[in-house]
Amino acid sequence: MSVKQISVFLENKKGALAEVTSFIASHGINLYALSIADSQDFGILRIITDNPDNAREMLKNEGYTVTATSVLAVEIDDTPGSMASILNVLTKADVIVEYTYAFIGKAANKAYMIFRVDNKEKANEALIESGISTIDQKDLFLK
Repeated sequence: MSVKQISVFLENKKGALAEVTSFIASHGINLYALSIADSQDFGILRIITDNPDNAREMLKNEGYTVTATSVLAVEIDDTPGSMASILNVLTKADVIVEYTYAFIGKAANKAYMIFRVDNKEKANEALIESGISTIDQKDLFLK
């Protein structure tokens, strides 16, 4: 199972983030999670939304450089050590975590972790063998 993440490349300048998030909001698309990585000249805004295909298309049509990436999503208990447990499973399976970020879920005492890994299938197998289920796009928004 996986979740579609949208990445938007932004010039690292004053107001760029406000501009793109305002544009997204003006089209009625809700951002459930986001992560920003930046360098001297540009940034990458990574977003999770309930309608990633629509978000990608409208951003592309507006002239933004946009990509869609399949990432793993895991629902975890919102308690100390939950993230470490998952990372330990992935480490033992020889899976490299390229990046991760989290957001609070709608279910009480739950959070979601997003993982970009070097081998999604291997990571998914290792998590399932450890009793940890990955979730898909629709599962993120059902609760």
